[in-house]
Amino acid sequence: MAGRSEQLRRAARFTAQLYGGRARGAFDVHVRRNEFARLSAVGDRDPYPIYDRIRAAGPFVATPSGHLATADHAICKEILRDRRFGVEPEGAAPPEPAFDRSLLTRNPPEHTRLRRLVAPALSARRLADFTVLIEKTVGGFLDDAAQTGTFDVMPALAELLPVAVINRLLGIPDEDGAVLATYGEALGSAAAGFRSPRHARDVMVAAKAMVRLFEDVIELRRAEPGDDLISALIAAEGDGEAELRPVELVPLCRMLLIAGFETTVNLLGNAVNALLDHPDQWSALVADPALAGAAVRESLRFDAPVQRTGRISFDDTEIAGQAIRRGQWVNVLIGGANRDPAVFRDPAVYDLARTDGYDNLAFSSGIHRCVGRPIAELEGTVALRMLAERMPELRRAGAARMRAMPMVRGPLSLPVTF
Repeated sequence: MAGRSEQLRRAARFTAQLYGGRARGAFDVHVRRNEFARLSAVGDRDPYPIYDRIRAAGPFVATPSGHLATADHAICKEILRDRRFGVEPEGAAPPEPAFDRSLLTRNPPEHTRLRRLVAPALSARRLADFTVLIEKTVGGFLDDAAQTGTFDVMPALAELLPVAVINRLLGIPDEDGAVLATYGEALGSAAAGFRSPRHARDVMVAAKAMVRLFEDVIELRRAEPGDDLISALIAAEGDGEAELRPVELVPLCRMLLIAGFETTVNLLGNAVNALLDHPDQWSALVADPALAGAAVRESLRFDAPVQRTGRISFDDTEIAGQAIRRGQWVNVLIGGANRDPAVFRDPAVYDLARTDGYDNLAFSSGIHRCVGRPIAELEGTVALRMLAERMPELRRAGAARMRAMPMVRGPLSLPVTF
């Protein structure tokens, strides 16, 4: 009985905090008219006018909680590269195991050690190993879609391709891969917080189920090692300074799954969405499918899958005339930085011929630059090239339905026909 009472008290506290936070957010938007609060409440609407207002207000704007945000490209890049800033407070307690995001929430030297263990499997040198797999996978998906003539890009292609690649990368049996992706999507949906008590419960259930499934896969790979990343990580386990702690294996695998899935799904969805919004650019890609790499790069700049990240200051410091105190967070608004007119000519124009798009921050910068960037870009390049080659008459079959922001931006549904 006592246990049941404690559960009810925790549920009541959680519900009060959740809806209290929403009430404060509404106050910040409608009464205080805080632009950062408006950005956090933008939902599935266009966030870019808000980024423009934030950038026009100065190098930094204050958040309702007393922290800072910036959409200035130069400042965002400086903070992402500055070792005076980190992804977690110094001396922070270890995260809840079910939500440990591994190297994404580690400062050096732990981040350096974990990244060094996974980087070889995701390097540009390994891309040849995946090119044939990606081409075969995309070809199969497009064959299936061609049977109908009308399909939804998201479930028919964008959500399936990264699952196939991650399965191969990690050494996950095919029958487990789709289930793990479902769990990963549930955890990814909580990046910006819980929407409701039911959402929180569903995420917790998915988190625990994902741990159990990964433990099963790891046990399988201990008995039957293969040419995959999980087998390589198992071989790297130990107590040495450069080795992987056994307790770190599941969080590291989970991070690779969620990050690889979310980023690539939304990269593909945003790219197709932008190309169909700009028929002249789609025609250019159809005329020259070799522009697929440029289409990926411009899509990452124009509509980044990950719209923001955060860094905490380790010391009292100053950037662009703004005092930043120790322990203060800076929200790095990647989506806004990628449309900074000081860096990108006509930033609101989607242009595959753009020559200034290489400095986009879609995959972050500095030591936390996305370790899976080469393979994500390869997946996007192959998918867009083959889509242009095999479905040159592609067009919309209905309006795109976008996911709610603020952390991740991409379509939930993108119906097309050809």
